[in-house]
Amino acid sequence: MKTLEKNIAAALLQIKAVKLQPHNPFTWASGWRSPIYCDNRKTLSYPSVRNYIKIELTRLIQEMYPEVEVIAGVATGAIAQGVLVADELSLPFIYVRTAPKDHGLENLIEGDLRPRQKIVVIEDLISTGGSSLRAVEAIRNNGSQVLSIFSIFTYGFPMVEEKFKTAKVKLTTLCNYKAIIQQALASKYISEEDYAILEDWHKDPAGWGNKI
Repeated sequence: MKTLEKNIAAALLQIKAVKLQPHNPFTWASGWRSPIYCDNRKTLSYPSVRNYIKIELTRLIQEMYPEVEVIAGVATGAIAQGVLVADELSLPFIYVRTAPKDHGLENLIEGDLRPRQKIVVIEDLISTGGSSLRAVEAIRNNGSQVLSIFSIFTYGFPMVEEKFKTAKVKLTTLCNYKAIIQQALASKYISEEDYAILEDWHKDPAGWGNKI
């Protein structure tokens, strides 16, 4: 486990942005039964965590994509963190809605975005990848170029990684599911038995709920 992944995992667990309940699973909006729930909006309430995430996202973007011209956030979870990163980089910020407004200008993209601009998209979380890829499609339909998506956390499902490859979207994340459960085990947040359950869920997240 890389140092950055470990540090982010420790922070997310400490502030309970990530909760692990192998024996009392959550139900996601998709209907999946899951032993993990992640709400990275909580990071905004903890200045040290919020700033650490901002600094690391900024550093990676500067190193990997110095040509970036605009930072985009995916509504709603990544808007605040996207603004923080854009401010740190002194770049324009836009955000992409999940659906167009039903009144006024009916915007899908909020803010000024010109064709052929180079965009880095900020996400708080990658689960099924649907909202991220819809945001990429909206930006591309505007005639702009998406350099990459940067996310705080990803569940790292192989089927989702394949979606990103098919869409030709690069993805960089600060932390991932494996790092979370490894850190949880190392800090005695979970037991070896819990760890095995969490590994089993990740192999078949859609069907796991039928086994319990």
